[in-house]
Amino acid sequence: MWRAFTATGADLLWRVPANRVLPVRKLLRDGSWLSDIHAGTDPEKRDPVQVRVLAYQLKDTSSAAAQDDYRLVTTLLDPRRYPARQLAALYRERWEIESVFAEIKTCQRGAKVVLSSKTPDGVLQQIWAHLLVHHALRELMLRTAATRQLDPDRISFTETLRSARRSVTVTPGGLSP
Repeated sequence: MWRAFTATGADLLWRVPANRVLPVRKLLRDGSWLSDIHAGTDPEKRDPVQVRVLAYQLKDTSSAAAQDDYRLVTTLLDPRRYPARQLAALYRERWEIESVFAEIKTCQRGAKVVLSSKTPDGVLQQIWAHLLVHHALRELMLRTAATRQLDPDRISFTETLRSARRSVTVTPGGLSP
């Protein structure tokens, strides 16, 4: 896959397991290093692809002692143009969009809920409705974060969704469940 994607002119930044053996061929000034990877179809390791390896840790925000090890491989070989810290930060940001997709597909809509419309126009209407609800929830999260002077990423989407659901299902004057 690596060769297929790079043949299109794309630059890649992929996560690999932290325990994957990636020998140091040349250590670079930012702590990253050049190494080789091989396709699974190359068991004799005759046709390597040169990559740059970035290894780093992210401290878990829930526990000061906990840390997660990460290892990325990239086609971006120049550490001056593409510093390891910046690539690691960009990779983390890239995963935020995956979180948003999960919010819409799994949390908001429900894991096994299928769009119920029987027509293309109806399906589009449902998709737009889900996107509008998601936008409204995200806007609520942003305003809440601003009010409390927090990073918006620290506000839980799931908790915001639960609160919104409770607020529209509670009978005025009644007790919430």
